[in-house]
Amino acid sequence: MDEQALAAWLTLSSIPKIGIAKLNKLLSLDAPQNIVEYSTEQLQAIGFSTAQIRHVKQGNKAVDDCLTWLQHDEHSIVTAMDKLYPPLLKQTKGYPPSLFIKGDVRALSSPQIAIVGSRNASPEGMETAQYFAGEFARQNFVVTSGLAIGIDGHAHNGALLSGGQTIAVLGSGLNNIYPARHRELAKRVEKQGALVSEFWPNTTPRPEFFPRRNRIISGLSAGVLVVEATQKSGSLITTQYAAEQGREVFAIPGSIRFANHSGCHSLIRNGACLVEDPNEVINEIDSLVNWSKDNQPTLFDQVIETEELPYPELLANVGIEATSVDILAQKTHIPVHEAMTQLLELELSGYVVAVTGGYILKGRG
Repeated sequence: MDEQALAAWLTLSSIPKIGIAKLNKLLSLDAPQNIVEYSTEQLQAIGFSTAQIRHVKQGNKAVDDCLTWLQHDEHSIVTAMDKLYPPLLKQTKGYPPSLFIKGDVRALSSPQIAIVGSRNASPEGMETAQYFAGEFARQNFVVTSGLAIGIDGHAHNGALLSGGQTIAVLGSGLNNIYPARHRELAKRVEKQGALVSEFWPNTTPRPEFFPRRNRIISGLSAGVLVVEATQKSGSLITTQYAAEQGREVFAIPGSIRFANHSGCHSLIRNGACLVEDPNEVINEIDSLVNWSKDNQPTLFDQVIETEELPYPELLANVGIEATSVDILAQKTHIPVHEAMTQLLELELSGYVVAVTGGYILKGRG
């Protein structure tokens, strides 16, 4: 994407009350660099409010700051329109319009296992996280976590010490590493993996950003391992996202006398896989990854699309979670009978598959 197109995309994606679904609809109308040049009347015609039009017309210094930030050799901005956008993340609901990255962009499209857990972890918990991460890294899995104190930091360190790659997803802009005590760890992650954020580089950390960060951690990964967590741990937010995204959830059990294990025990009671050895996770994830490669090559292999997708508006609203015909028709404003006809053609062409509750994407989708 050239600088003009990127600036236009950043402008559109930063418009108040606009998400990826609306952005995708805009893309079906015109290129971003053309839309930002629309007249006020044209913007009104495609549904922009007065405040949104003002945002487009007045310019945005933050966009210029992003473009300046991008000049650094190790900095990247990957948009949802780019081939390098992580395909597994793109199949999740509400995926970020843009990702800001320091380090190896390609790591984001490699098979990943997330490790999360308590900030106030026990010495045994931190040792366990580091050990599991090291074993995952030795089996060529990227270890993904949130750079937090406790389990997260030791997971990153375990992967680094094993010579593997690790990804840290931040709840702040990449110019504001949080927590500050992990700045040196962040530098090591950048050299041997990547730092990632959906927030623009100069964004400061805020409490509400961290749950949003968690959906990216699970969205990038084939599975999520919880090492230690209380019943109210933020790590359980990650597992909620993982379940919604169709990811496997693993939990390590512990003493019933230790509150930091209560969250893991709750997860196990509700269907998470109890694991005691890294190979138990690896074997399960290997099966998922191999199935994905056989059946959905776009999950982990960058495929250059050369064909025009049929019924793109309808196809854009089908994901990895079952969506009914009625909902698809409502979202696309296509009559139900016409949507059913289009879905049948998409199914016959190998783009979607009918399941209980509606349709999901298949390999070619």
